[in-house]
Parts: sequence; C-alpha cells; structure tokens
Amino acid sequence: MPAPQGDDTRPVSARPLRARARSLSRTAWALALLFGSLPLASRLFLGVWGFDGAGEIACLLLILGAYFHMVSRWRSPTIPDAATLLEHAGQLAAAGRTDRAIALLTKAIHQSPHLWQAFQYRGELYLQQEEAPARAVQDFSAAIQLAPREPHLYLLRARAYSLLGDEASSRQDCQQASRLAAPHPAG
Repeated sequence: MPAPQGDDTRPVSARPLRARARSLSRTAWALALLFGSLPLASRLFLGVWGFDGAGEIACLLLILGAYFHMVSRWRSPTIPDAATLLEHAGQLAAAGRTDRAIALLTKAIHQSPHLWQAFQYRGELYLQQEEAPARAVQDFSAAIQLAPREPHLYLLRARAYSLLGDEASSRQDCQQASRLAAPHPAG
C-alpha cells in the first residue's frame, strides 16, 4: 500500500511529558528534603531551631513531588492515527485476515472520512471477495469523490464494474483513467 497522503494528524507523544513530570517530581522531593532539613541543620550548627515555615514548605513540596510522580506514571489511552490504522490493516490483509482488515479500514474511515486511501484499500479488499464487487464500487466511488485526479481509482472501479457485468461503465472509467494519465502538453 502506498503511504497515505492528505489527513496527516499525528497524536502528541506523552513520553516527553512523562519524562518532564518525573524530573519535576525528583526536584520537588529534593527541595522538600532540603527545606525539611533546614531546622535540624540550624539546631546543629547554630544551636537554635530556626527557619520558621520550612516544615510547611517541605510538606507542600512532598505533596507536589507525589503529584508529579503520579503524572509521570499515568498512561493516557492513545488513539491510533489513520496512517497507523492503514498500515495495520495492510499487515492484516497480507496475513490473510481480510475481515479484520476491512473492519480496521472502516474504523479509519469513521475516524478520518476524507482519507481516500482507506476507501481505496477497503475497495481492493472487497474486490478479492467474490460476493462484494458492489461494495467495492461504492468505496471506489467515494475515493474518486475525494481524489478525482487519481487515475488508478478509475481503473479499480472499472475492474469492479466488469466483475458486476456493467461493461459500459467499465469502459467509461477506463477512458477517464487514460485521459487523466495522459501527459498534458505544456502551453
């Protein structure tokens, strides 16, 4: 399958956010230890309990450290982007699991309805199933609506029409594909 174009949405990775939260957690705990030890150090070195409020600041920093620690361990549910779904569907189809691949492509279509490649790939899988050329025609027609300048979509739809016995529509699509594929004179 060619690399999908068009809908190029990529999920933001949570990995850098978790690393940053882990770093902030360690920093907060180190500062809590520092502020918690200030009154004790004052008593040992100066002979008096000093640094009023250091205990409260240390407690706040401990709570903040615990919060950032929980954030660094939190796993957000990731929704795969359409390109990942297309790739996984291609792997399933190559492994002979066309029903699962079709279901995954249907999910990709619902997630990104303007991704014409998902319609194309699902139509190609329908072409492999002898009882589904009408569904293939629907998918290729949807792909053509989204990408009318792609000649191979017309050829695929022509093949589906041919399997349905509609030779006139098949010839018409073949002619349209040849018109689109013909080099245009510079002028």
